[in-house]
Amino acid sequence: MNEMVYVLDDDEAVRDSLRWLLEGHGFRVTSFESADRFLAQFPVGQTPPRACLILDVRMPGMTGPELQEELLRREVHLPIIFITGHGTVPMAVDSMKKGAVDFLEKPFSDELLCARVANAFETLRGESEKLDACKRAADLIARLTPREAQVLDRIVAGRLNKQIADDLNISIKTVEAHRANIMDKIEARTMADLMKTALAAKSA
Repeated sequence: MNEMVYVLDDDEAVRDSLRWLLEGHGFRVTSFESADRFLAQFPVGQTPPRACLILDVRMPGMTGPELQEELLRREVHLPIIFITGHGTVPMAVDSMKKGAVDFLEKPFSDELLCARVANAFETLRGESEKLDACKRAADLIARLTPREAQVLDRIVAGRLNKQIADDLNISIKTVEAHRANIMDKIEARTMADLMKTALAAKSA
């Protein structure tokens, strides 16, 4: 498993406590005492592994919200769970708008934190599976000839065979032959399969 929980807190006791808690629930954990040390692990342009970030709001140097801003600037998108004893509603709203998945005020229960981490990874896995499906769909569509791609675009747009034939100045039989080839190449057994693959490829 490549999933990792990063814990950022300047309090060593808090870092150790969170590490023991999370490792006890089966998570891999790496902790850092500052945002600078965390960022040093991932130079600009380098993407960290699939991970969840547990981030203290108040830290010496770069604060939690400032680190969130820096990660966004670097286009590094990690689910962030903020933890704080000094949170405010505006701060929580702002962090959530920028992509944080949770904002927990101390003291919080161990069960709650572990549940939120598990939810973050479940969401990441779902997104990863969706990306894989979209890439496969794009690879299938790439098998089509330029003419078949033109026919597929019109099928997806809801055009009938006769309309497609008129659009492309070809015979209806030729359109039907292209449709059969398209179904074969993208491994679609039904029109629903074809539509799902075509739409997924556009999201890749």
